[in-house]
Amino acid sequence: MRCPDEPVVPSTSRRSFMKYASMFAAAPVLGEAHFANAARMAAGGGKAGAFSLGPTATPEDAVLINANENPLGPCKAACEAISAMAPHGGRYDLYGYEEQLTKTFAGQHGLKPENVMVYAGSSEPLHYTVLAYTGPKKGLVIADPTYEAAGYAAMASGAGVFKVKLADDYSHDMKAMVAADPNAGVIYICNPNNPTGTITAKKDIVWALENKPKGSILLVDEAYIHLSDGEDVIDQVAAGKDIIVLRTFSKVYGMAGIRCGMALGRPDLLKKLMRYGMNPMVVTGAVAAEVSLRDADLVPTRKKIIGDVRVDTISWLKQNNYKVIGDSQSNCFMVDTGRPGKGVIAAMQAKNVYIGRTWPIWPNAVRISVGSKEEMAKFKVAFKQVMDAPAAPVVAENEMPMTRDGVVLG
Repeated sequence: MRCPDEPVVPSTSRRSFMKYASMFAAAPVLGEAHFANAARMAAGGGKAGAFSLGPTATPEDAVLINANENPLGPCKAACEAISAMAPHGGRYDLYGYEEQLTKTFAGQHGLKPENVMVYAGSSEPLHYTVLAYTGPKKGLVIADPTYEAAGYAAMASGAGVFKVKLADDYSHDMKAMVAADPNAGVIYICNPNNPTGTITAKKDIVWALENKPKGSILLVDEAYIHLSDGEDVIDQVAAGKDIIVLRTFSKVYGMAGIRCGMALGRPDLLKKLMRYGMNPMVVTGAVAAEVSLRDADLVPTRKKIIGDVRVDTISWLKQNNYKVIGDSQSNCFMVDTGRPGKGVIAAMQAKNVYIGRTWPIWPNAVRISVGSKEEMAKFKVAFKQVMDAPAAPVVAENEMPMTRDGVVLG
């Protein structure tokens, strides 16, 4: 029996790898929208693994709880700032909006401006960090299951990917992750985790930081931290540790389509990301993010709104004897359907309710994003109808393997 921290033996030849490696030599920066869209297309009979963000033909009245989006959208102040900025969209950032955002964030979190690098979302810095710190001799260690983007970036860097099963409480098993690869370049921690929404204690992350392989860094993705009671680790950045923390305005701030995110770290660590490119920041994203930070009520108010809907939905699922995995503190959670999850996704989609995807380690489990109260009411009706019906057969998909020199991801 394979130990949870051992790499999986590959099922593809080196020739097959080279075929796919050439595709990833200039690998695109993949984000949540790409993964959600690929799963939606597959459920609708499209090509599995298609990451295009082209026309999706999603019905206007569809329930969209498949991409961990925030149905509340940007706050009122952010919308007003975007509207005011729009007429000036013909210019680049001439007046220092990105600089002001950097100063505001740094001041609120005990950082220096040089510890903050602003991007159009957190997908780019996630991708670039993996490219910068992994390679053929420096692996990537991730939890299983977790957000997939780091693994795809490792394909481009030529790194081995070591997958470690979540602990019994569905937190990251930090001791196993630290031991997984003595030559690790990056240990990736999504906290709260996507897809489970579960928390890893700060003390465990700090332990990993103090005991990781020499020369490696921790990449801590805090995209969902505002929605939880978990502690962030930004103080470890301020202390100058070997860590890069990712933040995004896509989740609690409701700006997934506006785009703004950050990488936080020591200046020397962040400098290595710059070799992969820096686009000018979108001015509407910069001003919307900055005014959102200055709204002291935004995070606690939205945390409660989303949390109340999540608790209500999970309570209903448990009352109806559906198996919810772990204790989510995020805007998503997983349900073990007891049948092939991809069939459930397709059946739900046929009812105009779009839920998230599956992960190879749990093929019967589906991820569900927390939508509005009205959306989750429609989800309940559709989910019960689907689960009360016989399971539909699932057509096997010819999905692209993610493999590199003896290590298979997925």
